[in-house]
This record gives sequence, C-alpha cells and structure tokens, in this order.
Amino acid sequence: MFYRDAGVDIKEADRALAGIKSRIKETHNKFVLTQIGKFGAAYQIPEEYKEPVLVSSIDGVGTKILIAIKANKYEGLGEDIVNHCVNDILTMGAKPLYILDYFACGNLKKEIIMSIIQGMANACKENDCALIGGETAEMPDIYGDDIFDLAAEITGIIEKEKIIDGQGIKKGSKVYGLPSSGFHTNGYSLIRSIIFDKLNLSLDSYIPELQATLGEVLLRPHRSYYKEIFPNLDSIKGLIHITGGGFYQNIPRIIPEGLTCYIDTKKWETPPEFNFLAERGEIPEKEMYTVFNMGIGMIVIAEELDIGIEIGEIRKENKSLILDGLKDTKI
Repeated sequence: MFYRDAGVDIKEADRALAGIKSRIKETHNKFVLTQIGKFGAAYQIPEEYKEPVLVSSIDGVGTKILIAIKANKYEGLGEDIVNHCVNDILTMGAKPLYILDYFACGNLKKEIIMSIIQGMANACKENDCALIGGETAEMPDIYGDDIFDLAAEITGIIEKEKIIDGQGIKKGSKVYGLPSSGFHTNGYSLIRSIIFDKLNLSLDSYIPELQATLGEVLLRPHRSYYKEIFPNLDSIKGLIHITGGGFYQNIPRIIPEGLTCYIDTKKWETPPEFNFLAERGEIPEKEMYTVFNMGIGMIVIAEELDIGIEIGEIRKENKSLILDGLKDTKI
C-alpha cells in the first residue's frame, strides 16, 4: 500500500505550495531569516526597539468555513484569519510581525488551499505582516471529504512602556466605534441555523433589504483596523475588538474597576443584515449584542480623537458596561 491509498496525498500538498510560493515570498521582509519549507521559521527582532515585548494570539475562522464551502469561494477566508488575528494583537498596541497558519482537512484540494493562502498573502501585505510558515494536515479519518479547518497564530511587537492595557482609561474618556464590514467571523452557527434551518433559504437567495444575496453578505471578509488605528496609538487608552461574545463579554475585559463604559446604541445605524437576522430569527435584542458586533467591529477609548463614530463615554460607576437604548441594559 501507499500513503495515498489511506487517503493522504503528500504530493498534492507539495504541488499546492509550489503554486503559491512566490506569492508568500512577497510578504517577506529583511527580518525573515528562513526560506519556505524549513522545519521552523526564524524572524529577527527589529533593532529599533529598546525593550521589545512580543505579543501573540491564535484564532480560527469557525463555522464561516461551511458557508465558504457551500458557495465554493475561499479567498475571503484567508483575509478573515489574518485580519482577525491582526486586530486581536492591535488591542495591546502591537505591530504585527509574522503569522503562521494551520490548515487541516479530510481530502486536500489544491485549488482550495491555494485560494486561501492567496487571501492570506493579500491580507499580510495590507497589514505589513509576513506569512512565514504553516502546517497542512490531511486527516481523512477526522474530517469529512469536503470539510476543513483553518487557524493561525500571529506574533507582534511593542515597546514595553507603550503596552495598552486599559489602565489609562478614566472618567470622561470618550468611546469611539469603528464600523465593521458585516458579521466578520462570529456567530455563524446561529446564522446558519436561522438561514438554512428556520428560513430554508440558500446562499443564492436575493434579499431586497440587503440589496445582495445571502452568500455575498455572509462571505464579506473580516475588516482589519491596523492602518486606521496604528498611527493613533499614542493617543489611545483602550482598544476592544468586538468578536465572539459581542459587546457584553468583550468590553468589560478592559474597563478598570469602578468605571463603566456607557454606550448609546442610537449613535449609529445598525447595518441591515443584523436587523434582517434579528427579525427573521426572532433573536432577543440583548442576545444580538451578546453574539454579534452590530456594525461596530472595534471600539477605541481616548481623551479626544478624530476616528470612527463617537458612541459613548467612560463614567464613574461600578457596572463595567451600560448599553443605552436596549430593554435590558445592565450587567
């Protein structure tokens, strides 16, 4: 028997990598010290840092992958994973350095992994980040023939004295919201349950109030806030990436004890895709703000800043978060 007889084709992975290797190299800079294909990846820390601190994060795309499989569109998933990871370390003020991906599947299809890596390479270039390594695992006994998973680890860097940890937040600080590009990469198990099971719709279904098909809406890539936020880091006291857990779980993580983040939900217009899902799925309002970003993908806390939409302020109350405009506003 050969390895391919057990469902694993090593040469297919090699062919896929060969087809995209030049695009990956375009993300590299002078600090990447190893070539693609080594057992490890080496990255030299830039010399201009006096007390460099490395900031790392790891995440996955989740069940949004199942939407991409149904639509047979994959490049956006590569952008999703890079942008999500970049935003996570950006909340501490870190500049992204490099990223490594993990792709696991039941049956490796060259066109799929090439499309995903192409999306990752595009996003890496946009975020000044190098794609320096990864792992492709073909495991037919764990994953179905058409199923795969995608995750990535990112490492960034920041001067120790400039780490953003929320301790500079004080009464009177203003709260700004930066618009999302849609659902980003969160809540897709609930979305799929409503769209496919409850409403019996398809990705080709055109929704007039959205002026798009469901496939177009659900596969919009996760937005990166790096270029908008990074130049303003010296003026920022707190950053919150609104991902899984929505407003209620993410915002309290950075608010110092004795203060509350007051947000007026009437300050921005909720994008129509969120209203569509809430109405058709009969989702309670508080549940929507617990699961989704509701049109605000990143929250910035600063004294005064010309960025995004001013949506609230920091007050002297020991309640962590108040969302004004909802029926059940406090936690």
